[in-house]
Amino acid sequence: MKNSNSGGEVKVLAQHICMSVFKARRVIDQIRGRSYEETLMILELMPYRASYPILKLVYSAAANANHNMGLNEADSFISKAEVNGGPFVKKLRPRARGRSYSIKRPTCHITIVLKEKSKKNLDSSKI
Repeated sequence: MKNSNSGGEVKVLAQHICMSVFKARRVIDQIRGRSYEETLMILELMPYRASYPILKLVYSAAANANHNMGLNEADSFISKAEVNGGPFVKKLRPRARGRSYSIKRPTCHITIVLKEKSKKNLDSSKI
């Protein structure tokens, strides 16, 4: 996982996750724009296999925000979440008569940006 942070936001990137881009996007679309606690509840209750690496990534982003920048986890939300395609893992499976059959396992890169809710956004949402 690669981490970088600038100005109140924490960006976490997980590369070469062995899963299809479409399966990961199905989960990422559910958490985009939600608060940190709501995201954790959604990911823990989702029945998909893709939710576990995304949950680990969100935990890591929150821990980095807390440790490196001193941001409060309760006041943060997922500002940006995207899934991009990675390289295919290519394997050969032996078949009958000495032939081989290629297997292509897709991988993906998951990027999550955690931002702190500003005071202006909190005051305007209460009105």
